[in-house]
This record gives sequence, C-alpha cells and structure tokens, in this order.
Amino acid sequence: MTDIGRVVVVGASAAGLTTAEALRREGFAGLITLVGDELHLPYDRPPLSKQVLLGKWEPERTSFRDDATYQRLEIGLRLGATATGVDLDARTVSLASGDRVPYDRLVIATGVRPLRLRQGHELRGVHVLRTLDDTLALRAALAGSTSVAVVGAGFLGSEAAAAARTLGKEVTLVDLVPVPLSRQFGDELGGWIGDLHRDHGVTLRTGVGVRKLLGDEAVTGLELADGTTVTADVVLVAIGSKPATDWLAASGVPLDDGVLCDTTCEAVPGVYAAGDVARWHNERFGVSMRVEHRMNATEQGMAVAKNITGDPKPFTPIPYFWTDQFDARIQAYGIFPPDAKMTVAQGDPTTRKLIAHYHHDGDLVGVLGWNMPRELRAARALLTRD
Repeated sequence: MTDIGRVVVVGASAAGLTTAEALRREGFAGLITLVGDELHLPYDRPPLSKQVLLGKWEPERTSFRDDATYQRLEIGLRLGATATGVDLDARTVSLASGDRVPYDRLVIATGVRPLRLRQGHELRGVHVLRTLDDTLALRAALAGSTSVAVVGAGFLGSEAAAAARTLGKEVTLVDLVPVPLSRQFGDELGGWIGDLHRDHGVTLRTGVGVRKLLGDEAVTGLELADGTTVTADVVLVAIGSKPATDWLAASGVPLDDGVLCDTTCEAVPGVYAAGDVARWHNERFGVSMRVEHRMNATEQGMAVAKNITGDPKPFTPIPYFWTDQFDARIQAYGIFPPDAKMTVAQGDPTTRKLIAHYHHDGDLVGVLGWNMPRELRAARALLTRD
C-alpha cells in the first residue's frame, strides 16, 4: 500500500460506504473521500419500497451511520456532489462544481438509474422509486390517492404494488411480460407470485404494454396497447434501470452494461467497481454478471477493499437476495438463468411454503425459499459442493 495515499469512492451507496469502512478495517490509513450526488447520508435502499413506503419507518432509520461515525473513521464526505468525469492519466475525478478530486485508487459505486416512459412521464402523479426522496414523494402521493397503477412487475414494482394494496389502495399491476417476476424466477414460480397478488386484491394486467399515460397536467390513468384503459391518480414506473455510467462515457473506463471489470473487480489499473454498477466475471459460475441486490453491494465492497490493500483475489460470491410481498418472504441464493429447470424440493406451493431448486446444464445453480428461511439456509450448502 506504499503507493496508495488517497482513495476516492464515487457513490455514497451501500457498496461505496462498505468499501470505505472495509478499507479502514484492512488497515488503510490514507485519505478516503466518499462522493455522493444526494444530500442525505448514505442509507439503505431495500426498506424504501417496503417499510418506508408503508410509513412504518421514518427516513432517518434508513441511515447506515451517523455523522460521528464518519468523523471517527476519517471518511471525508462530499455530498450533493455529482461526478462528471474521470481523467485516468491525471488520476482525478471531475465534479459538476468544477472541482477535481485526486486519487491513487478509484472505486466506482454509482449504482443504477431508473428507466422512464417516453410519453407522459412529466405528468403530476407519475413517480419512479430509487432514492429516499422518490419514496417520500410517492408516500405523500399515496396518502391522497384512491387508485394506483404500477408499471413493471419485477421486484420493485411487485413490492410497491403490495405496499400500496396494504395501504388500502385500488392497485393495478401492469407488465408486458405475461407472468410477474418470470424473468427472475421462471413462469411457474412467477405464476404463484401473481396468484398471491390476486388473492390480496391486486388487479393484474400482464402480457400487455403501455401505449401512453393519460391526463393533461396530472395523470388520470394509462392506455394499454390493446386499447383498454386503467384509471389511476398515481402511477409508479418500475420498468427497470440502467447502470449510472453516463459520466464515464469519455473516460476510457471500459463499459458494457455497467463498468466492465476483471475477476477482481478492477476495470483498469487503479480503478475498481462495486455494487449495482459493476459487471465482472464470477469464476464460481463461469459467467459475467451484474447483480442489483443489496447483499452483493456489501460483499463486493468488502472484496474491493481487500483487493486494494492486499493480494488481489477473484470475487466469487453466491448471490443472495430477497423480496417481501404481503405475507411472503421469498429468498434466493445463486443464479437463475432463463432456461433453468425449477423443481419443488420441499413444501407445497398451495401452502406458500416451499424450497425450489434450479438446475442448468445438469448443475444446481440456484435455490429459493418461500417462507422457509431455516430450510433455505440448509439448501444453500448444496451450492457450495464441488
């Protein structure tokens, strides 16, 4: 570490903060600067679409650390600062303010940006859900709403639809894909999630896209591709996201659906990536992956810190993620290729308690638990067998 005096982390996220804290644990005594474009202290995102949206948590509860912790760890915060570029030769990060922040090692942890609909997104009552401010705006809108449309039946959309329905709103969940979460878990399990929503009173309009948003100044609903309409005074657009890499376009940092890294999460000499924005080759599964899940942000941040301060080692996690919807907690380990074969290994789908195995090319690559956390921990061990 003799040549490392300054580490700059761009992205005051779970991955960014974890990297900074792990650097201190690994004995790094140099300058650490954590750059974030929001004004909030780094906070946890998974509760936004659940506890915060439901009003069970207030915003401050999502903060990872208080001011005193950053002072004690001597982590310099540059909040409300947007990174606009990187000069790899000069080893500096440019900020929108005009400042240039020098680094010896750079960690990119800028996460993702939500996608938006092309037409009508500017109408009052149309929301995305990525930041704490997004969540508070949506929570306030829901308080005065009667009918809600959620466009996108992935993790975020399904969770938000469940939260809105729990708040007593009339909820319609819309997606071009016929089965909710089928991209993530396949048609059969996705169908069971769809049934869960129907049983709780959510109207599903799947297998049909959105033609346009309706309304003049404020949204009044959706027109779908089949010509039918959905009434809504609040619309959440949850159609996916893209890596927040626009600021790196002219930098020379390799980009390909994220920051393209080697097995150690290094993109170019001295530049690393962690969290949702990082794409790397996971030797455990033999695939290139970019993982938009909370635990990966933590694990990857710790791995990057170790690789900066010690002998670099490949990052080979078994991805873990979960989703909470109504009374269902669905947890999963591993990877879930689109053509994987799913079998129920334990439990019964009719009781909504089960363990599912996913096989791909003859290998067990993923395990999933629906309201069976203890059994899922045991099933995870199957993925570590040689």
